Amino acid sequence: MSEIPNNSKISSHVDGAYFADCHATVIPYENQSALDTFLQQAREMPGWINALMSLRNKAVSRLGLKNLGSFADVEQGKASADYKVGDRVGIFTLYENTHHEVILEDQDKHLGVRLSFFIEPEAGGTAKVHATTVVHVNNTLGKVYMFFVAPVHKVIVPATLKRLNA
Repeated sequence: MSEIPNNSKISSHVDGAYFADCHATVIPYENQSALDTFLQQAREMPGWINALMSLRNKAVSRLGLKNLGSFADVEQGKASADYKVGDRVGIFTLYENTHHEVILEDQDKHLGVRLSFFIEPEAGGTAKVHATTVVHVNNTLGKVYMFFVAPVHKVIVPATLKRLNA
C-alpha cells in the first residue's frame, strides 16, 4: 500500500471515510490519460476477478444491494474522449475527469465508493499510477459489506495494477 497523494483530488474525499487505501505502480507512459489507464485496466481484467464480481452480485442481491455488473461491461471500442461526467464506465459512474486524474463512483443507500486513478509522470517515459479507493458507509449493512469486501479489495487492486506495467 502507498500514501494517497496530497495533490490528488481524491484526497479531499478521505475525511470521515470508513475505508481508504491507495496502491501504486510504475507504468510505461506516452501521455495517456488517467481514464485511458483505467479503461486499459478494466478491459484487461483477469477472468477470476470478473468471476468474483459475478459471485458478489449473486450474493448481495439477496440482501437488497444492487447488481454492479462486471468490469468487462466497459465498452470495448469507446475512446476515453467520448466519456462525459455522469456516463457509466463499467461498474462505475464518471464523477470527475482530467488528464492526470479520473474519479469514478458508485453510490447507493448503504455506501458511497469513489475510485481515483492519478498519474504522476516521471522522467524516462514512465509514470506512477496511484489507484485510490475511498468508501463512506451510510448504515450497518454498508459496514457488514465492507467487512467482507475490504480484504478482497486489498488483493484485487495490486493484482490488476501489476498488469498495467507488463
